Amino acid sequence: MFEFLDFNSETTQINNIIMTGARTRMTDKQFLEKEIVKWIRSPERKAMIIGERYYAGDHDILRRERMVIGEGGKLEKIENLPNNRNIDNQYAKMVDQKVNYLLGKPLTFDTKNKAYSDELKQIFNKQFHRQLKSAGTDSLNGAIGWIFPYYDSTGALRFKRFPPYEILPFWADAEHTILDGFLRVYHVEAYEGVLEKIIDKVEVYDLSGIHRFILQNGSLIPDVEAPSSSYLVVIDEKGEENKWNWAKIPLIPLKYNAKEISLIARVKSLQDGINAIISDFENNIQEDPRNTILVLRNYEGTNLAEFRRNLSQYGVVKVRTIDGVAGDVDTLTVEVNSENYKAILEIFKKALIENARGYDVSELRSAGSPNEMNIKSIFNDIDLDANDMETEYQAAFEELLWFVNAHLANTGKGNFENENVDVIFNRDGVVVESQVIDDCIKVYGAGVISHRSVLAQFPWVDDVDEELKRIEEEKQKETDAMDEYAKTFGKTSSTPNDNSGGGVDGTEE
Repeated sequence: MFEFLDFNSETTQINNIIMTGARTRMTDKQFLEKEIVKWIRSPERKAMIIGERYYAGDHDILRRERMVIGEGGKLEKIENLPNNRNIDNQYAKMVDQKVNYLLGKPLTFDTKNKAYSDELKQIFNKQFHRQLKSAGTDSLNGAIGWIFPYYDSTGALRFKRFPPYEILPFWADAEHTILDGFLRVYHVEAYEGVLEKIIDKVEVYDLSGIHRFILQNGSLIPDVEAPSSSYLVVIDEKGEENKWNWAKIPLIPLKYNAKEISLIARVKSLQDGINAIISDFENNIQEDPRNTILVLRNYEGTNLAEFRRNLSQYGVVKVRTIDGVAGDVDTLTVEVNSENYKAILEIFKKALIENARGYDVSELRSAGSPNEMNIKSIFNDIDLDANDMETEYQAAFEELLWFVNAHLANTGKGNFENENVDVIFNRDGVVVESQVIDDCIKVYGAGVISHRSVLAQFPWVDDVDEELKRIEEEKQKETDAMDEYAKTFGKTSSTPNDNSGGGVDGTEE
């Protein structure tokens, strides 16, 4: 599962970088530099950053400016009008809803091999579940999340998530299922003397290990502080380093869908519309003095700015009579109809939920005591989307288990390469438990499905193996209790009314 490779000079490391398209007239280093610049400026990466921004609440409306029609009909920026920038982050709500629906509960790894099951439980622990949820959020925000298996300083197998906008994958096939290698581009903060500076780091991952560089003015410079290395370094008893590499590229993609389309791409315009509606409504409310349009006749003042100032400061204006025409102030009232805003806002929110393929919690609240059919109808869209996500995630776990099996084999814990294991995603939806329990009892009683399969669907069971163990323990206790009762009953039943005249133990008194 591991391949032993020797690392020599930095030149050897660069020359060992073998990726699709890298062997051209340009050098590998030049190829990577051009790919990095292109990736940083690419629309795909920008879309990933937008998804991350919107999830965090950094929406475009925060940079909106109030505009008015100026001279020549052109829009001009204006500073003296209310410019509220309110955010109702329905997008983040949809992301959390989907992630928790599919990944809110721990996964179940169903295998008949008890030793294998125990090892998987130790590896895919609560820390991994947290990483998986974070990677799931990445896959929604950026269309694809990444999980990187690695060894920590103690030699334990760990998993790390890489943000989508840091990873440039080199795919070996058009379907994006096999990796030839990948780049990681990220920033670190450092000090040069007393001045803080941002350093652009680049890591190149291929079958020969990790190659580390610093990106300066579009050029790759070897990172002397963090030199290139293999994926695993083992120091033997003599203090010598043995370097080992994976036989596959250690990066597992978690795709939101096969087309690699992010959720923000589907709903950004609707989210912007929601923000604009609630912001414009507050703007109009705060512009209350402007809701009444004033018509001036013979105003005693120099200009409209002075009129506005006098009206705001003193609450009165002075008018005069000119050529027999009396001064006056008439009003035209323009009302802000809140019902219009409310109706449009509801349309936008409903459209966002439908396009995000989520569910509306208010429908559950208004349903009273919904039955199974009502719940299935409400959850239909998110179920369909979760099916697509689970298809991609199942393929990802097939790749992930390859690294887990390689780790177990190389650490002497067993060869489980040919073991069958089912990865079960325990969806966290609203169900009518009584209906599910009744169905489980019926199918088990009919003898058409195994006890294990029934327990996997039972709403109160999180760990099938643990539940089977408890059932066996309870059966054993019942058997032991019956045996003990039989022994006790046997002693007492042989002695009462014994006609031999003896005592309770059969001996004469």
